[in-house]
Amino acid sequence: MATAQQREQGRGDEQKERGKLHALIAERVLHTLGEPGTLHLIQVRHLWGDHYRVNVLVGENAASARVAHSYFLIADNAGHIVTSTPKITKRY
Repeated sequence: MATAQQREQGRGDEQKERGKLHALIAERVLHTLGEPGTLHLIQVRHLWGDHYRVNVLVGENAASARVAHSYFLIADNAGHIVTSTPKITKRY
């Protein structure tokens, strides 16, 4: 039987792996899209299974940030984008 400490460590490891996967997905979106001049943040939200919502926010600061691009993605476990709606195209 796993102790509470082991369960917490397991959750922490899962969060680290998820964070790495989200960073890979964000990097691949940015590589394909190009980098907006006023890039503020790329949000990667896990929806279910291998489905993600990615929002590219631009603006000088958090108060002025807006969503410039939004994608619904399917990505594999290595962070490779399988499909994207809408299709990610070079914009910058």
